[in-house]
Amino acid sequence: MSLVLEGVSKVVNGQTHIYPTDLTLQSGTMNVLLGPTSSGKTSLMRLMAGLDAPNTGKIVWDGKDVTGMRVQDRGVAMVYQQFINYPSMTVYENIASPMRLLKQSADQIDAAVKKAADLMKLSPFLDRKPLELSGGQQQRCALARALVKDAGLVLLDEPLANLDYKLREELRAEIPKIFEEAGSIFVYATTEPEEALLLGGNTAAMWEGKITQFDLTPIVYRQPVNATTARVFSDPPMNFLNIRKSGDSLLFGDGQAATTSGAFTGLPDRSYLAGFRPNHLKLEKPGTSALEFSAKLQVTEITGSETFVHLDHHGDRWVGLIHGVKNLKIGATLDIYLDPAHVYIFAEDGTSVAPASYATAA
Repeated sequence: MSLVLEGVSKVVNGQTHIYPTDLTLQSGTMNVLLGPTSSGKTSLMRLMAGLDAPNTGKIVWDGKDVTGMRVQDRGVAMVYQQFINYPSMTVYENIASPMRLLKQSADQIDAAVKKAADLMKLSPFLDRKPLELSGGQQQRCALARALVKDAGLVLLDEPLANLDYKLREELRAEIPKIFEEAGSIFVYATTEPEEALLLGGNTAAMWEGKITQFDLTPIVYRQPVNATTARVFSDPPMNFLNIRKSGDSLLFGDGQAATTSGAFTGLPDRSYLAGFRPNHLKLEKPGTSALEFSAKLQVTEITGSETFVHLDHHGDRWVGLIHGVKNLKIGATLDIYLDPAHVYIFAEDGTSVAPASYATAA
């Protein structure tokens, strides 16, 4: 069983929401749509579900063209960030409603509802109405209803965004396990790279209505095919620096130079775009081959055990994620260091030339 999008696009009032897109999703897989707000995640999901019709292309489900088929006839379950429950029904009846529409037996319904309620920690609340629940409990009710529907395609549009931190972390770990045995195709939209990594499976990086890369999640994270994907799959976004390679030297825009090593070795002499993630910037020199920069500290953000440092490197805006609480003076010039093994190399047009050395290590 598979879901295939062939040249699917969506234009609304002259504005392109989804550019022509080809995508194949297989049964039993978790597929994450990762991108910032307005990147096209929800628009693409609505096309998959049949809630919207594409302007071009077609959608094929298990070998059958379902482009014009009603959403009711597709066997789709969808859970939104803004949870939707029937306020006049109990939690039990909300969860049971898809099975009742399918005219399943009372024993089947009861067993499935209780199992789903137990997984979602809703068993004590089955006799309550949704408005008597907390926001997190209401969202879990919507998730449980999707679980019992036994749909071939389950679409989860930022379903954990409104939950408290502890519950969100629990469900992030549980969702792949919960749906693992169903054999359905799962599509999960999120703005958070960390969430994509925790969910695993496959990831489609999205930017301005386009899928910039689709592959196994670790591959998309460690070996982005372009600078846009690298920017999407980094929180805070990846830092960038214009460089030029000349012989055995790397030349930086501020007059600094360093000897080539790591991913830089063997590259043709020309200009490049170097990218590196915030957690790879250091305030202490990590080794003799480390690249060294001077940058002015603009802002610090202390999160508890870590400190975000916002830096100005000769007009380049960088963010570093430093372990520990640092007492740093705003406006001070800092010496910062970067291991060349953690540097990605892109052509000036953003196409990947060489992944970071650590990304291809066994």
